[in-house]
Amino acid sequence: MSVDIAAINELVQKQSAFVEVLRQEVSKVIVGQESMVEGILIGLLTGGHVLIEGVPGLAKTLTIKTLADAVDLKFQRIQFTPDLLPADLIGTLIFDQRTGEFTPKLGPVFANLILADEINRAPAKVQSALLEAMQEHQVTIGDKSYSLDEPFLVMATQNPIEQEGTYPLPEAQVDRFMLKIVIGYPTSDEERLIMDRMAVGEPPVTARVIGPAQLLESRKAVENVYMDDKIKDYVITLVTATRSVDKLGLSRLRGLIDYGASPRASIYLARASRAHAFLRRRGYVVPEDVKAMGPAVLRHRILLSFEAEAEEINSEQVVREIFDHVEVP
Repeated sequence: MSVDIAAINELVQKQSAFVEVLRQEVSKVIVGQESMVEGILIGLLTGGHVLIEGVPGLAKTLTIKTLADAVDLKFQRIQFTPDLLPADLIGTLIFDQRTGEFTPKLGPVFANLILADEINRAPAKVQSALLEAMQEHQVTIGDKSYSLDEPFLVMATQNPIEQEGTYPLPEAQVDRFMLKIVIGYPTSDEERLIMDRMAVGEPPVTARVIGPAQLLESRKAVENVYMDDKIKDYVITLVTATRSVDKLGLSRLRGLIDYGASPRASIYLARASRAHAFLRRRGYVVPEDVKAMGPAVLRHRILLSFEAEAEEINSEQVVREIFDHVEVP
């Protein structure tokens, strides 16, 4: 079966015309943080949920809200706390005395873009309710299920430095996040620009660039981005290497990984690589796309052993070493 790469390229060029305008609009409000902005864009283009980790004050919430405004999505921010209940997230049944019946009162999860702020502060029942929404795109209130509007994405944040009053996220839920973006402090020049822009007066207002319908059209174009069989084999080799490091001859990593990445990682890495190519207005995936998205897809899917913790080896180092040893097609 022959593939018309020129036609795919033309389609991607047309459908990705908004990307540069969107980046410029976001940059009116957000200074730097390119990796976070790109990660959220990839989540929007693939329908994948995104987990963002960084200390307070790095504009995580502002970035997500800005992108929601630019894409004209219905946005809801939910502050996760230890006393949060599932009903605070999905809604509940209210008894109507006039009719003698229970009527549903839908919760804030009924939006296009959900910001789950400090997601690891909520208890297990809340995480379970959110997990159904993330995986099934529906919630259950009483004995009835309600579908969520498309597009539907969860952008979650967590603070890596303060663990008091937090709950570790279930592995099944962590695996539902397509990407985990780790962000750091801005440079001195960026911080000066942030201060000049935000310390005086009202912050700039974001204009609408595209709408939900155009976003869904762009998703179809992302799905059509061509991925050669050699690139697919490259993705599979990288993911399976997290489960059997001996195949790569990485004896140094033996005993450091308890559990490697699941097949969901292969699916997400392929999707993210296609979206990465789309953002660069290319109709085909190259190895650099896979390399660029590998850490964000794999870093939260590798469960390290106590031996790795004792040697102060983290998942970032493991992923980097695997990428260094897998031959690029």
